[in-house]
Amino acid sequence: MQGLRQLWRRYFDRTGGSAVDDGQGAARVSPMRTLPAPTRLIVGLGNPGPEYAATRHNVGFQVVDGLADRAGGEWSKLPRLEALGCYVEIGSETCLLLKPQTFMNRSGEVVRAACQFWPGLSPGSDLLVIYDDMDLPTGRLRLRPSGGSGGHRGIGNILGELETKEIPRLRVGVGHPGSASEVVDWVLEHFSEDEEANHLPAILARAADSVEVVVREGVTSAMGQFNVSL
Repeated sequence: MQGLRQLWRRYFDRTGGSAVDDGQGAARVSPMRTLPAPTRLIVGLGNPGPEYAATRHNVGFQVVDGLADRAGGEWSKLPRLEALGCYVEIGSETCLLLKPQTFMNRSGEVVRAACQFWPGLSPGSDLLVIYDDMDLPTGRLRLRPSGGSGGHRGIGNILGELETKEIPRLRVGVGHPGSASEVVDWVLEHFSEDEEANHLPAILARAADSVEVVVREGVTSAMGQFNVSL
């Protein structure tokens, strides 16, 4: 990781990258032409801005934040992608963590732009999308190599923009309010105090573990280890 971090900083020094504050903490601005090509693209879904940071709908952002923290990574603004990015090494892979800043229902524009900028990336094998799922109990994880949107607008937009359902994804359960009329408020609310204090740290840690297994061993292996009830 130290070598990758030095490479990342050298690009900033060479191109004059500068620090900015987007409401979610400091992030540098990186000229896209200088960025090394990742071998894996790991996309956490959420909405930008501090008012959404701790909501259930932003659990995808929280998972990739955890991965960045584990590796001591640094977030950077990637203007051409309308995203925040952070390079980390997982096993032998150079992974780019992405947090689209377009709001949830336009996440696919960012992912499509990244795949076009780095054409060596294959959505079916090199992409992993992480997002919240109300149809799963809070904390339950579900990894799949492909599938539909299940009504989630973020992954739905990605499927549409890439014109394929063959996109690996990690769904993180956030529970259901019990009534369809309460769904919007539910996902845009914070987790309960009990969940945040006693459950969320372990949920995010396990989700990050599952991502690392996907990268090191593949989706099928990770499914066998994490698609289980605890």
